[in-house]
Amino acid sequence: MSAAGRGPVLKMADPPVLEALRSAYGETLVALGRENPDIVVLDCDLSSSTQTALFGKAFPDRFFNMGIAEQNMMGVAAGLAASGKIPFASSFAMFATGRPWEQIRQSVALGRQNVKIVATHAGVTTGEDGASHQCLEDIALMRILPHMTVIVPADSVETRQVIRKVAEHRGPCYVRLTRSKFPNVLDPDAYRFEIGRSRVVRDGKDLTIIACGLMVAHSLRAAAQLAREGIEARVVNLSTVKPIDRELVMQCADETGRILTVEEHFVACGMGSAVAEVVVEARPVPMRIHGVRDRFGISGTSEELLRHFALTPEHIAQEARQLLKRRP
Repeated sequence: MSAAGRGPVLKMADPPVLEALRSAYGETLVALGRENPDIVVLDCDLSSSTQTALFGKAFPDRFFNMGIAEQNMMGVAAGLAASGKIPFASSFAMFATGRPWEQIRQSVALGRQNVKIVATHAGVTTGEDGASHQCLEDIALMRILPHMTVIVPADSVETRQVIRKVAEHRGPCYVRLTRSKFPNVLDPDAYRFEIGRSRVVRDGKDLTIIACGLMVAHSLRAAAQLAREGIEARVVNLSTVKPIDRELVMQCADETGRILTVEEHFVACGMGSAVAEVVVEARPVPMRIHGVRDRFGISGTSEELLRHFALTPEHIAQEARQLLKRRP
């Protein structure tokens, strides 16, 4: 691997430090609000859950509770962006992407408005809220839109850097956050997030596991299991799903000969599909896409649901073993 593709970016405690990405989001918004008076925040009656309430308390004149009206929120956010503001629009992922998709398409993406959609409560780790709230299609809905940048942070360390970067970035962005606390895996002193760049967080030669969100931590644990069997698995944190780091994906295909993608999202049209588009066009190698297959979520604890949907380190390691049975 090139020096740009790897580095001492991990800092995994034992036991791991757990932190909610939405908390990191709320705290970073407040810091940004102090630095930039053009930052404004919109929410849809869920600010205590999305943690945008922290910004509302600090800057009540720049915080707008739009009520349960996500379509209207996106239209207002587009108008604020057209007026020179930098709006952050937040709700649960299902309501931030599903309900107002037409408004995002027509008012935000089409005109390249500088709107930052930051959604929490994505994936099955939304837990007891059940199928209606467990959004497993949001990456697909957002990455299909022209001009939209799509980011899925691996932990709270990356979340803080992501929110700062999207505030600086000119154009529409979608950031996917969660309800549950994630283990921190990245070293805040060494890791530097860049839009469109992915990082190798563990090197290996036998296959590459490409993951986003919580699945980065789980893939690292899976790689540790595989290492005890003599299997060297490379792990990539592909936090920017769009624009995808084509160069690194191709490099991993060339150097390891096999790619396994892992995500807390539907297999169809998600991060794995984005990787597959690069692989099939540029570097055809054996590949498996691991995620939720064509079924809605169910109610349960985060841990129960991760086991139910085979998204644990043990399941990831088993997927890797199956992939290794295929010849490059």
